[in-house]
Amino acid sequence: MPSKPQPKYISFDAYGTLVNFQMSPPTRIVFADRVDGKDMDEFLDDFEAYRGDEVLGTFKLYPQLVKDALKRTCARWGIEYKDSDGEEIMATVPTWGPYPDVPDPLAKLAEYYPLVILSNASEDQIYSNVDKLGAPFHAVFTGEQAGAYKPQFQAFEYMIEKLECNRSEILHVSSSLYYDIMPVHQLRFPQKVYVNRGFEWVDQNATVSPYNYHEVSDLSGL
Repeated sequence: MPSKPQPKYISFDAYGTLVNFQMSPPTRIVFADRVDGKDMDEFLDDFEAYRGDEVLGTFKLYPQLVKDALKRTCARWGIEYKDSDGEEIMATVPTWGPYPDVPDPLAKLAEYYPLVILSNASEDQIYSNVDKLGAPFHAVFTGEQAGAYKPQFQAFEYMIEKLECNRSEILHVSSSLYYDIMPVHQLRFPQKVYVNRGFEWVDQNATVSPYNYHEVSDLSGL
């Protein structure tokens, strides 16, 4: 039986896959005086859902996207919204570092493959987080560069164009089915890995993935 082809590049989602995504803790602090503690998880779920909707609309820089998602969430809850809320939350982003399972496997992969990041981020946002990963990257592509955010195909097509390769030569790795795994499946990327960090519901009884991905629990499984 022929072996699977080795990827020319390994591309990663950043936030939630490599970088420990920490938007909920500062949001809890900012809204502690406006949202009852027993309702906070539901408020955070709505904020996440509106971010997922905002990425599908007309392009805007990510800090503005967060503000707009937060404004819509507040409107839904009937509570006061202030632009300073989003600014306070986004101010924490540069402090976010890698998950504990990331640095060592990432450094080892970098010895054999050019590593790439494709992130829903602004240019002035991403690099402080990338620096904390401790591995060299061949390229870092952002939503700002592409003029579109994942899961829009335009973001992935931008990466393919800039890498000047075929999608079959890319192994894409992400912890998000919504933002990454579903669209790369629809774009017919043959190589994809889902890092199941427990963010999204997955049918544990399914014997075959509907998106033909390989699943790992952390980066050491790559």
